[in-house]
Amino acid sequence: MPRPATHIFRLLKWGRTLARHGALRGIERDPNTPVAVKRLARIARFGTFQPEIPDYAGAFKDIGPAAIKLGQTLATRPDLVGEEAANNLLTLQDSLPPVPFSEIEASIAATFDKPLSELFQHIDPVPVGAASIAQVHRAVTSDGRQVAVKVLRPGIRERFARDINTYEWAAVHLEALGSDEARRLRPQLTIANFKRWTNRELDLRREAASASELADSMKGFAGYRVPAVDWDRTNGRVMTIEWVDGIKISKVEELRAKGHDLPALANRLVLAFLTQAISGGYFHADMHQGNLFVEDDGTIVAIDFGIMGRIDRRARVWLAEILYGLTTGNYRRVAEIHFEAKYVPSYHSVDEFATALRAVGEPMRGKPVSELSVGQMLDGLFAITRDFDMQTQPHLLLLQKTMVMVEGIATQLNPQINMWDTSAPYVRGWVRDELGPEAALADAIRENFSTLLRLPDLLRRVEDQFPAKGGAPEPPPLPEIELMWESRARKDRGWIGYVLAAAIGAAGLYGALALGWIG
Repeated sequence: MPRPATHIFRLLKWGRTLARHGALRGIERDPNTPVAVKRLARIARFGTFQPEIPDYAGAFKDIGPAAIKLGQTLATRPDLVGEEAANNLLTLQDSLPPVPFSEIEASIAATFDKPLSELFQHIDPVPVGAASIAQVHRAVTSDGRQVAVKVLRPGIRERFARDINTYEWAAVHLEALGSDEARRLRPQLTIANFKRWTNRELDLRREAASASELADSMKGFAGYRVPAVDWDRTNGRVMTIEWVDGIKISKVEELRAKGHDLPALANRLVLAFLTQAISGGYFHADMHQGNLFVEDDGTIVAIDFGIMGRIDRRARVWLAEILYGLTTGNYRRVAEIHFEAKYVPSYHSVDEFATALRAVGEPMRGKPVSELSVGQMLDGLFAITRDFDMQTQPHLLLLQKTMVMVEGIATQLNPQINMWDTSAPYVRGWVRDELGPEAALADAIRENFSTLLRLPDLLRRVEDQFPAKGGAPEPPPLPEIELMWESRARKDRGWIGYVLAAAIGAAGLYGALALGWIG
């Protein structure tokens, strides 16, 4: 376990990088920032030459691979980092200079118990993509198939583990400083979920399994597919999948020149996402433009399944009802769902929350389709979270991020698309089929019969196994990290100085979380 001084050194170095890019300036202007943290932000930027316009994306890229991933996560949180910072972080490209092929070749050879010549006829030494975690090379298998080989960067697991360990340490100390805002934003839980997501990306067997699972769940959806996994050439550090020949979905002019129906592609992409998220509860959560291709027959092909999202059925029902309520103007029902899910504490008024939701939804109703935006709606919802003490819901972060991504791509393909009109028939049909009288009766019969069979066991274990829960899943176990001033106080080594040092360390995370807050 690293010493506190190690964590503080890392945080101060990162904070200095943020300051050089002007990314800590917003902390000083935010009225919710504690006075002590504002002072520490001024110290961090002392002597730096800051750009007139903050470059949040540049700062995170300079800090390193783990920060790039954290920055992409924060891009979905305008409530936390501010609209300016969130928009800038959306430009953060997950790309780094490639690792020399000799290292990649050695890494591949070390992970298999057979010579590479038995697996591949040829591997192109020039990568087709190099991201913060892995890079991809085109190859030909020993039996002549064209494939893409994804290989983890050497040493990347150890580097992520080191940086995330410091994130965890800083989050504990930040919450311990007693800020109401820090407790509401739950930095410990945010970092815990970030750790889970990145650990999944660092095991390529899990990414391969995700691709296989999504392929199975989308078999019935025409015009969307997932490349096949080559399991014989896949392990924890190497993943091999079928090569995709197609046009990147971002290359609109090339798609148009090929004769593709762009509005149809936009609609299909939106419906594919809704099918995954609402019907299946399992969705591709990294739908940026570089991960979607269009084949000659118009089929959309998705790649890169390191980030996947899951939503349980109860949350999917609430999501569908919220979307349906916003599209129909039934703000009262949307408010009730937030209270039923316990996203909003019960001491608030349902009617007042419904009025706040109306303030978000009504300005969009009746506007031209070019001005309607899911992203604007999410920004508006985030804006009222503080007023109603809504805590961060980490299980919905990936969903929010993906919705914004899908809308951006669909709008690029068809600037006149109306996301509400495209989504409403699907959501309305799903709500009818899943929540209508027939579905409710079938669910009741199935659940009651199942409960009857399990009644003896349920009676013995009901208190322990079925406590009352809200809409959010139980949070993951958080690491037990001793507060620095407690351990030093016991050793009687000047605990006051360590309190100040912990405040400096916590301020580093606060800067990463709160950069760009609009004050």
